[in-house]
Amino acid sequence: MRISVDTAKCVASGMCAFVAPEVFDQRAEDGVVVIRRWDPPEDQLDAVHEAAVRCPAQVIDVE
Repeated sequence: MRISVDTAKCVASGMCAFVAPEVFDQRAEDGVVVIRRWDPPEDQLDAVHEAAVRCPAQVIDVE
């Protein structure tokens, strides 16, 4: 799995960190998405995909 994010377009909604907190976080200063785990374990894959789908700015790409 490869995860990428477009931080320039992130609207800091926090949905990714809410749905997949082991994989995503937010920067303290502005709430922009941060990837915590570039290689999430198998049990987190569904949450990563859900975070990408639920992102209001659609800035998370999962391959």
